[in-house]
Amino acid sequence: MRSTNELLGVVIGGESTEHAVSVSSGRSVIREADSSRFKVIPFGVTQNGAWLTPDETARRLDDSSAIDLGTDSGNGLLAHPEVLQALSDMDVIFPIIHGNLGEDGTLQGLFELAKIPYVGSGVSASAAGMDKALMRAVFAAAEIPQPPYLVLSGIELATPSSDTMNYVETLLGYPCFVKPCNGGSSVGVSKVLSQADLGDALSTAAHHDRKVMIEQAMNGHEVECAVLGNDEPTASGVAEIHSQSDFYTYEAKYQDDATQTIVPAEIPDAIAEHVRQLSLRAYRAIDAAGMARVDFFARDDGLVQIIEINTLPGFTPISQFPRLWQEAGISYPELISHLVDLAFERHANQNKQKLERRAPR
Repeated sequence: MRSTNELLGVVIGGESTEHAVSVSSGRSVIREADSSRFKVIPFGVTQNGAWLTPDETARRLDDSSAIDLGTDSGNGLLAHPEVLQALSDMDVIFPIIHGNLGEDGTLQGLFELAKIPYVGSGVSASAAGMDKALMRAVFAAAEIPQPPYLVLSGIELATPSSDTMNYVETLLGYPCFVKPCNGGSSVGVSKVLSQADLGDALSTAAHHDRKVMIEQAMNGHEVECAVLGNDEPTASGVAEIHSQSDFYTYEAKYQDDATQTIVPAEIPDAIAEHVRQLSLRAYRAIDAAGMARVDFFARDDGLVQIIEINTLPGFTPISQFPRLWQEAGISYPELISHLVDLAFERHANQNKQKLERRAPR
């Protein structure tokens, strides 16, 4: 048992399109963290990159109707030395900024340089978990089943060649999906029904990232599995998403009351176990730590294909990751404490390895 009154810094907001989701997740962590163990200190980042002091963050969060932290412009963290000092005083950090400049390894690199323990995956796993092109290359090397896809960037994205158009037409087929390689919550994702729609879909995705993925459409049960742990991770049960939308859009995830999460998923036990084992393989393949949610399509004939791994999943009490662990008997406050313990464990192991490398031989 660790000492009480540990300073737990919760970093929320950020510049990505998932700012509001991050604020919602962050509010939940701040509210539900075990008050007998932690003193929670909030750190907010506005939509335009200004880092707020803990006092200012708390003041803005006091407005329960606010879904964001404002649009103040900022020149980055180095322009706010008082925030840097406050961050350095933390015993551990829970970064809950979704999307770019939050879960893509950049924020994790800051905490590595500052030598502060933090919840979740390290720099490389966070980067791979955010960049779908890197992620899918890792999954291919680990022989994890996935649908065919194509990644475009630069001139090829701006003006696709006839070879690219033929590849999409003959090998990926229609409908297919176009999505930014770096992004989340289905922002910038389009379902493309014909070649006539492809150009607009590429432009929409390119607005959010310089690399765009075109992916063969999958079918079957859309299912999710949560993974928890460091070197010996554990997979949860499997949940199934029932959406009334054409696909699992941002609106379906956060605004449509008709969207349902079914726990356990309505799939045979053998397929559910296959999903669990593939989730652990994907987790280990990118060298994830702490937590992740892994998404799949599972067909009744037994084919399971991975969609993606999310190293910083939504973290409100009704989000799939906490809900799956609640089904396994771990309450939301207990889950926060366990993730902090995993952060301390990973940090201690890293320090031990550094000392061993420096020891004379």
